[in-house]
Amino acid sequence: MPTSPLATDVSGTTHGRRLSGGVARAGLLLLATGALALTALLSLRVGSVAVSSRDVLGALFAYAPESYEQTVVRALRLPRTIVGAGVGAALALAGAGMQAATRNPLAEPALLGVNSGAAFAIVAAVHLGHLAHPLQHIWFGFLGGLGAAALVYAIGSAGPGGATPVKLALAGMVVSALLGSWTTALLLLDQQALEVVRFWLVGSLAGRDLGVFRAVSPFLLAGIGGMLLLGRHLTVLSLGEEAARSLGMHTGRVRALVVGLVALMTGAAVAAAGPIGFVGLAVPHMVRGLVGPEYRWVLPLCLVTGPLVLLGADILGRVLARPGELPVGIVTALLGAPFLIALARRRRGVEP
Repeated sequence: MPTSPLATDVSGTTHGRRLSGGVARAGLLLLATGALALTALLSLRVGSVAVSSRDVLGALFAYAPESYEQTVVRALRLPRTIVGAGVGAALALAGAGMQAATRNPLAEPALLGVNSGAAFAIVAAVHLGHLAHPLQHIWFGFLGGLGAAALVYAIGSAGPGGATPVKLALAGMVVSALLGSWTTALLLLDQQALEVVRFWLVGSLAGRDLGVFRAVSPFLLAGIGGMLLLGRHLTVLSLGEEAARSLGMHTGRVRALVVGLVALMTGAAVAAAGPIGFVGLAVPHMVRGLVGPEYRWVLPLCLVTGPLVLLGADILGRVLARPGELPVGIVTALLGAPFLIALARRRRGVEP
């Protein structure tokens, strides 16, 4: 498919300052990968306990159990960093898929109701079964998120025209509002449930061990792999319904597959770390602004930039509130709110 530096993206606007050519885009991907490696190293060092780079390398390659600093890295920060990287990649790719499927640059994974479905399922499970460990939450959150996404898609598919972007957005808003009110009611009735899930509800990587990652990794890997294979289809889908059909695409099937993969990744990510916002919104939009609307480049760059942004926000939360920390969900909300306002103002300025 021919490309142009002035190609139109899902927002309907044109940009003249994008990287053109495979070499420049590959260079950007390599640069982002290097930045991610440095951020991951910083994530292993920063916290209430100061850890040197030597101790980090020792914990990774020559672990000495008698070293307190290496134990902190190995037992606490390494699992946290791995979970954060997986969650960040999943949210960024899910956001890119949603924005392509709905042709809406303000779309994010929460549009499918996955966050509210996972939150309701976990709060209900804690209320009824008194589950306390994050590993016990995972399956309820995952199933709740998938169930909410299936309900949203079923409602959005009803009636003539099938699952159009507008109908999916409206169905997601209705289901999210309904599940959110039920979750609030349960928390008001059960203070013990609120105490158990309050950190999870704001989105946090604290206390996540490798057991959490092992539980969600099959779903994260399946969703990430499936989405990466859909790069060409997402590029065509982002051109619009009529253009995609004229090129021979069965848009309904592709959109259903994208929604399924988004629900799979987001359900696993939310179950592992809680509902973390704005990563799925901001990262794909920034990436498209750099490399254009070709998803064969957008998706790999989102795969690297998502973990970079989420781990960076997690590090910032640890630095700002020492010796405690701010949950990463609060940090991404604080950083993402101005971005969303700027994006909305920009769209208002370019729309006729």
